[in-house]
Amino acid sequence: MHDQVRTADGRRLRFDVSGDPHGSPVFLLHGMPGSRVGPRPRPMFLHQRGARLISFDRPGYGGSDRRPGRRVADVVADVAVVADALRLDRFAVAGRSGGAPHALACAALLPERVTRAAALVGLAPRDAEGLDWFAGMAPSNVSEFRAACTDPERYAARLIPRSLAIRSNPARLLEELRADLTDEDRMIVSDLTIRSMLLRAYLEALRTSPYGWLDDVLALTGPWGFDPAQIRVPVLLWHGARDVFSPASHSSWLAARIPRATAVLEPAAAHFAALRALPDVLDWLLEGTPRT
Repeated sequence: MHDQVRTADGRRLRFDVSGDPHGSPVFLLHGMPGSRVGPRPRPMFLHQRGARLISFDRPGYGGSDRRPGRRVADVVADVAVVADALRLDRFAVAGRSGGAPHALACAALLPERVTRAAALVGLAPRDAEGLDWFAGMAPSNVSEFRAACTDPERYAARLIPRSLAIRSNPARLLEELRADLTDEDRMIVSDLTIRSMLLRAYLEALRTSPYGWLDDVLALTGPWGFDPAQIRVPVLLWHGARDVFSPASHSSWLAARIPRATAVLEPAAAHFAALRALPDVLDWLLEGTPRT
């Protein structure tokens, strides 16, 4: 099986498939920055559950060509291209952190193909009515997102050298985040297996360019290109109440607007606890997704 496809506009998309080759297909959309080799359940777990997990680098990350000016909704066409290459008619979609809004886009705009969708520790749209978007967010994230909204060129000039430094030493990103991590999150990212997966994901994400990260931030803080209220497939929203990177109020806002949403709020959990929740979320997704 080839691990890359070409889109209609000629871009290359790099993807990865793991687990049961005949299992129920689930797309896992990575975080920010992230890549197709990001954290996921062990292969043995996937085989036991009969899951076929598909992940790909969003444009500008890893082995995927950049798509300047992309919106969150634009991920839908890329997911469809990969699904077509794998001959998948129906599939579930999960997204963690920066990947969560992209999973919701698939649920909204591919209802004939998406069986269920899960969004873990995600954000609401920047223009979410009635939501104080920055409330409860770590000052570092507030600074980053505000800069992207008010002066994208200046933000890019700041992010590019930062991403180059992280590419040289991926552990630097975890060190940058450390001050805002809860004790539990520090324990999670200190786990050797999880830490190895995160560092590998960051390294691959930034291997070819900083633009996947830049374009993700601009997409998340700009118009998404769809309304979460139009989602009609079952959606699971998972969040930790102590998350300061993507505050839980964002999931609450989404839960109030997505008709078939189930919201799970873990009182003691924060952002990286979503990595430990992923196996249970995957079980939920598989309940409504047929095998290939």
